[in-house]
Amino acid sequence: STCCGPVFVQEPDDAIFPLHSEEKKVMMSCEARGNPAPAYSWFINGTEVDIEAVYRYSLIDGNLIITNASETADYGRYQCKAENSYGTVLSRDALLQFTYLGSFSGRTRGGVSVREGQGVVLMCTPPPHSPEIIYTWVFNEFPSFVAEDSRRFISQVTGNLYVSKVQPSDVGSYICLVKNTVTNARVLSPPTPLTLRTDGTMGEYEPKIEVHFPQSVLAARGVTVSLECFALGNPVPTITWRKMNGNIPKKARLRKSQAVLEIPNVQLEDTGTYECKAENPRGGTAFKGHIQIYTFPQWISTINDSQLDSGDQLHWECKATGIPRPTYRWLRNGELITPQSRVEVVNGELIIQKVQQADSGMYQCVAENKYGAIYCSAELKILASPPVFSLNPVRLIATLGKDVLLECKPRASPKPRVTWRRGDRRIHPSRRIMLLRNNTLRIINSSRSDEGDYVCRAENQFGSAEMTAMLRVKEAMRVELSPCKVEVTVGESVVLSCKVSHDPSLEVAFQWLLNQQPLNFQQEGGHFEYIQRQSSTVDLMIRSILLQHAGKYSCRAQTSADTLFAEAEVLVRGPPGPPGVVIVEEITDTTATLSWSGGVDNHSPISSYNLQARSPFSLGWQTLRTDPEPVTGDMESAMAVDLNPWVDYEFRVVASNAIGTGDPSAPSRRVRTKEAVPSVAPANVSGGNGRRHELVTSWEPVSEEFQNGKGFGYIVAFRANGTRGWKEKMVTSADSTTYKYRDETFPPLTPFEVKVGVYNNKGDGPFSGVVTVYSAEGEPRDAPSEVKASSISSKEIKVTWRQINPGPGRPRGYEVSYRKDSEQEESGKKKKTAGNETSMVLTGLEGNSVYVITVRGFNSIGQGPASTANTAKTKKDPWFLSRFFPKFWPF
Repeated sequence: STCCGPVFVQEPDDAIFPLHSEEKKVMMSCEARGNPAPAYSWFINGTEVDIEAVYRYSLIDGNLIITNASETADYGRYQCKAENSYGTVLSRDALLQFTYLGSFSGRTRGGVSVREGQGVVLMCTPPPHSPEIIYTWVFNEFPSFVAEDSRRFISQVTGNLYVSKVQPSDVGSYICLVKNTVTNARVLSPPTPLTLRTDGTMGEYEPKIEVHFPQSVLAARGVTVSLECFALGNPVPTITWRKMNGNIPKKARLRKSQAVLEIPNVQLEDTGTYECKAENPRGGTAFKGHIQIYTFPQWISTINDSQLDSGDQLHWECKATGIPRPTYRWLRNGELITPQSRVEVVNGELIIQKVQQADSGMYQCVAENKYGAIYCSAELKILASPPVFSLNPVRLIATLGKDVLLECKPRASPKPRVTWRRGDRRIHPSRRIMLLRNNTLRIINSSRSDEGDYVCRAENQFGSAEMTAMLRVKEAMRVELSPCKVEVTVGESVVLSCKVSHDPSLEVAFQWLLNQQPLNFQQEGGHFEYIQRQSSTVDLMIRSILLQHAGKYSCRAQTSADTLFAEAEVLVRGPPGPPGVVIVEEITDTTATLSWSGGVDNHSPISSYNLQARSPFSLGWQTLRTDPEPVTGDMESAMAVDLNPWVDYEFRVVASNAIGTGDPSAPSRRVRTKEAVPSVAPANVSGGNGRRHELVTSWEPVSEEFQNGKGFGYIVAFRANGTRGWKEKMVTSADSTTYKYRDETFPPLTPFEVKVGVYNNKGDGPFSGVVTVYSAEGEPRDAPSEVKASSISSKEIKVTWRQINPGPGRPRGYEVSYRKDSEQEESGKKKKTAGNETSMVLTGLEGNSVYVITVRGFNSIGQGPASTANTAKTKKDPWFLSRFFPKFWPF
């Protein structure tokens, strides 16, 4: 790795060491990287420690180990120093503290005797300790603790127990218990007895604030601030808080019956004066104190490693924030930098004029206020090297008549002096040969006579070097691309030819570009083909051209001397692009006025526009009739006509030109045409059937598309043939398909003229054509006559009757009802004929039984009246005969 000064990887941290731990060793960490590896030393309280001389100190890498550590010998601030041959850096300093908790003095504590109602303070008097401790009080015996409330308070500042008003239950023994916050070690004080005096009770008295926060509280930003305030008094005082000139922060919390105001994560806006007030019916008292916030320094900007040539100026700046505002000092290799003739130190700025080798090293900027210091470091390297050329010689080819640049860029520090010569003659600038600021030689309008070797010499105090530039001048290249402008139609093919004339000693490379982006022949789906015809001519074939292939094509020809471009423009004619947003300007019941913006015509003028619509009733998009008809390519609005009223439509526009029809525009927003009187009458009006005295009319319902508005229904109109006036009936359901009208005076099969109309909230629409519909034939009117019943066997009876007279209410068949004479009418059975037969055999009957029988006609409408009842008796069962007349059976 490269050589460099030390940079800290780990710096020492503040530490708290428990004095009573088994391990009596403390380790302060320090590690730095650098090449060569750094050596370490330590400062304690600003004095360098001789680690060899003190047997208790040892170093492991950069870490300082202290054995048998003690507070008296080792408490303080520690700082690590790392150094190598390139420089020295100092770490931040770290505070080493020791944690311990002594024991209470064993002396017996005197008792405290007070009157009931009086206030009392019991002192804790803690033993020596480090760092903070937590106080609690034990009542009589461990672990019975004193509970804090509005009457009793334990201060975490003094450790004392405050009782604002003593009552008999407080009598007993009190022990202060303290706990170390780091080690959790605890110790108990000797007991303090509390007794009540017998010479009467204490009367009421006004509050006296016994414990309060300091008048000036200093706190680091971000910590939790606790303000204590507690008063003695009778009755027990109430504590309240306020912030003068402002509100108590919302995040603040009140604890211990308002005796503690706690402000977490304290910030600058929480500074100010806070007041606590103690009040009871006897009076009140208050205390005010101020919170001030401080912050540790924090970097805003730091310094970075720098490499300068000797003689250059160094300018470093570092910036930090903090309250109070930090001051700055600068260190070089751990030593304070003071201003001198070449050195300026102004706050966080360090300026060194004309740096020298002796200025190299490790620099540190320190920002500090009284609460802490922060360090940032950087290395300054002063470069010192003789000139070196990485490329030598350099071959250059120039184009005849063009300018040429011969560069001279040696690596050297400090910057070298540069001279040019050709052969052994030094070059002096002229009108045609210029020496630029960066030591580049510029030859204007080069000619053959400029060919040859040019030598650049660079020199500084550490040495010199030379570089040769070998210049050749070649014929200028020319590039021609044809055709330079071409128009083609989508789907056609075109060839662009790129021809180059150039110096025959140079090789030429070609590249094709479209709109300045190199063409990728693989990605373009086979549309592009690269054809090399000769070494100096290449073609670009574009097959089945698409609209996106339009644009500026470039042929780029490159030799080692020159690069040239030739351009051609390819226009592609195609169907138009989609028109812009379609706006519905105006809508009526049957028309919509639409406007749109024209899309691109793709180099063939738009000849016409097609308006299309879709609704919930259409199969996809349908072409509309328009006004005017046709809509020519120069129009950007038209009216769609012959729409259906009260229907939701979306509209779109399609453009056409001589090449074809383009993609449609995006659909318009959905709009509904206005309502109108219905214009379509119901179809297939017919009727007939139904019950006696009914006229039944039926029709096909009108689809929602043609209902034209809300409140759609039907009007059924009818009149008996040969009469004048129509009877009209409203049917309010749009889905209805029949209407039945009943009138007892209608004879069956009366011919009626019937028509069905439509209406909605806008008014009445047309009626259908008139058709003839017959009133219902009705159910049979007469009962069958000449009904006869005769027994065939013990299980069968044959029934016969005479057919009903023909006429309205013709029967479609007959129904025979039969029951045993001994049974109720409800339990009887029924049997129907298959057609218009006039006889039936009843089977499955009981022997030797009388049956009651009736017959009635029926058709699709219902049943006619029953005939008069007839009776017949079945024959006796054979088993009956064989049992009672065995001699005679079988006969």
